[in-house]
Amino acid sequence: MLKQRTLKSLIKATGVGLHSGAKVTLVLRPAAPGTGIVFHRVDLVPPVELRADPFGVGDTRMASCLERDGVKVGTVEHLMSALAGLGIDNLHIDVDAAEIPIMDGSAAPFVFLLQSAGIEEQNAPKKFLRVKKPVEVREGDKWARLEPHDGFRLSFSIVFSHPAVDQTGSEVTIDFAENSYVHEVARARTFGFTQDVEALREQGLALGGSLDNAIVMDEYRVLNADGLRYADEFVKHKVLDAVGDLYLAGAPLLAAFSAHKSGHAMNNRLLRALLADASAWEFVSFEDDARTPEGIAHLYPQAV
Repeated sequence: MLKQRTLKSLIKATGVGLHSGAKVTLVLRPAAPGTGIVFHRVDLVPPVELRADPFGVGDTRMASCLERDGVKVGTVEHLMSALAGLGIDNLHIDVDAAEIPIMDGSAAPFVFLLQSAGIEEQNAPKKFLRVKKPVEVREGDKWARLEPHDGFRLSFSIVFSHPAVDQTGSEVTIDFAENSYVHEVARARTFGFTQDVEALREQGLALGGSLDNAIVMDEYRVLNADGLRYADEFVKHKVLDAVGDLYLAGAPLLAAFSAHKSGHAMNNRLLRALLADASAWEFVSFEDDARTPEGIAHLYPQAV
C-alpha cells in the first residue's frame, strides 16, 4: 500500500522573507492522517489557519500567496515543492510572519529540514488526484496543460531573450518515476534581473532579495560568484515552482503537466480549471501493491 506521510519529529528554522525582508521563524510539525498541509500564522491572536488550497491563492505576483479573511502567507511554493517531492501528505506549518522564508532561493534547505526531522509513513492510504482528461489554459503565447498520466511528469519551456539564460537549457522534461526530485530539481534557485529590482521594490517586493537567495543577472551575465548549480537551472526552477504550485491542489497529482512561459498565476488558473470540471479528475488510492502502476510506485524516495 502506498501510505500517507508526515514527519517523525518537529523541526524549526529561521530565515528572511524574499519580498518583505523581515526575519521569519518556521516550525514544521507532524500531523495526523488526512490532515493535509496546513499553515498557521502564529504571530496573530488567535492564530489563523490557512490550508493548502488552490482557491485560497490570492496574490501571484512573483510568488504564490495563500489568503484568508485578510490574512496572508506568501511565497509558499518552494516549501510546497519540497513537500511534494518527498511525498509529505500531512503537516502543520507554524510561521510568525506573512511570508515563508526564502532560505537560499531553492527547495533544497526545506528538503534538508524534512529529511533531518525524519519522514514517517502512516497507516492510511495515500490519496492521489488523478487527471482523467486534458485541461488547458492560455494567455497570449503562454499556456499550461494537464493530461492523463500514470505518474507525475513535467515539461517546461521558457523564453527570456537574455544572454545568460539563452546559453543554458530553455526546455526540460522531468519524470519523477525516473528522475530524482532531490538531486535534479530541488537545488534550482529563483532568479531575477538587476534592472527589475527598483520597480519590484517600489511595489514592496524583493526587499529581502540578494545574491545569497537568488540568481541575479545584469544585462549580460550571472553576477553570482559561484555560477549556476545546473546547466539548465533557470528552467528547472520553473519546474520546481510548478511542482509547488500544483501541490496546492491538496493531493499529489497523477498527470503530465506541460507549460510554456507559465508562472504562478497561470499554474493556479490551471488547477482551478481542472477542479471546476468534475469529469476531469478523481481521487484514487493504491492499497494493493500488485496493482500499483510502476510509474506511481517509483514516485517517491524511501521514507527516512
